Amino acid sequence: MHDHEWQHRLHDAEIESIFLDQWTAQKSRFLAKSDAGTEYPVALKRKSQISDGDILYYDPEARKAVVLRLDLNPVLVIDLSKLESKTPDEIIRISVELGHAIGNQHWPAVVKGTKVYVPLTVDRKVMLSVMETHNIDDITYKFEEGKEVIPYMAPHEIRALFGGASHGNSLHTDHHDHVHADAHIVH
Repeated sequence: MHDHEWQHRLHDAEIESIFLDQWTAQKSRFLAKSDAGTEYPVALKRKSQISDGDILYYDPEARKAVVLRLDLNPVLVIDLSKLESKTPDEIIRISVELGHAIGNQHWPAVVKGTKVYVPLTVDRKVMLSVMETHNIDDITYKFEEGKEVIPYMAPHEIRALFGGASHGNSLHTDHHDHVHADAHIVH
């Protein structure tokens, strides 16, 4: 519905919206209820993904449309592009520092090119505090809306980024209430 042609078609149409959370939006088959209470079964074609504003149904004679709306959490986008000019040793050191900072929090992440995408799974202030505490050289980071980063992702990356962040996944707000086992190498 964000396309100019569709905006013209829909300007006086009755629009029924289906709001999808990030767990449902990454699925290929689901049953969704609209804001009017109507249930719609949705089955996407293989390797397709949902975008905010996708039109599920349109009847030009009845002037009615059913539109999918995404309600995705923000994403912390970490930009590593400054590392391209670094030596291999510096790249490895900075990458391991970042991996330690993110991994120690058990945050899921998707690496795409020179960017690392981390879904908001705890309070925004907590995520920023972790990044500021680690103060990793030559990286920048900011929050972007989930629906703004989704067009750059493949379906499997969307599932990795949003798949468990809101469904049955408690927010990890405490810092290490568990024990890491020592690693042993078995030959």
